[in-house]
Amino acid sequence: MPRRDPFDGLSVFLAVAERGTFRAAAEEIGVTPAAVGQAIQSLERRLGLPLFHRTTRKVSLTEAGAILLGKLRPAASAIAQTLGELDQLRGRPSGLLRLCVHRLALPLVLEPLLPAFRQAYPDVAVEVGVEDADIDVVSGGFDAGIRIGEYIEKDMIAVGVSPPFRWLVLGAPSYFADRGTPGTPDDLAEHECIRFRFPRSKSIYDWEFVRGDGAVSIRPNGSTIVNDSGLLRSLAVQGLGLIYTSDRAAEAELESGALVACLESFAPPPDRLYLYFPALSASQPKLRAFIDMAKKLPSTPRRITRA
Repeated sequence: MPRRDPFDGLSVFLAVAERGTFRAAAEEIGVTPAAVGQAIQSLERRLGLPLFHRTTRKVSLTEAGAILLGKLRPAASAIAQTLGELDQLRGRPSGLLRLCVHRLALPLVLEPLLPAFRQAYPDVAVEVGVEDADIDVVSGGFDAGIRIGEYIEKDMIAVGVSPPFRWLVLGAPSYFADRGTPGTPDDLAEHECIRFRFPRSKSIYDWEFVRGDGAVSIRPNGSTIVNDSGLLRSLAVQGLGLIYTSDRAAEAELESGALVACLESFAPPPDRLYLYFPALSASQPKLRAFIDMAKKLPSTPRRITRA
């Protein structure tokens, strides 16, 4: 048996109590006086109490009706106020914007964007969850996420928000001087590689390349495994082994010459970060404002030092 709506008839009761007649309440609601009368009778039957004294020209509240009105009127006022506040949200960015972002997005997107965004929209609070693993933004309670394109669900809207970057094999000059430089991805079997394990899924990240016969993934050899990208680069700078990372993540090390690239001719096509969100979320002013500002981030190429 379907559950009865506990609010059924309450708006009609409130209209009759405030207007004083069924006819006046019917004109306010936009129904017939007969429909108002039926709604009140149904409510009274459900409560087991009469709510109005009726005459041919007027109605007045019973004791039960007065008690109900005393409780219902402030509640209705609070609901109307809340709906008004929600209506204001449609017109200006405000509230809490929750973002789930890949660590790579911190220097490329959030660090240059957030100060300007908060200054432009002081009524929007921002909460950032940094997560390298693949996260469902909807079930996680986030408004949007920032991630590499291949990891975004197909039913999401995605907007590019970072300059393009490349995935490269990098090593310290001292490593190449000692161990030589691999000429093809297959040569990595003879090299020491520092591998990355995803913190959440616990899987090892495969190194991806492109050659004549298409894309290829390699799980290289290596006696060192880490789950932090900063530590990955630090160990590579010290000559412990080769790493596979983006030129953007290793920008400082590449520009200083602490790390140099190899196997560039086998690198996959350039990638980029995307701000992604469910289609319905795009109507939120707070998210719309963030999208518009993110689109204005500069896109500049990076110089790469080669082995």
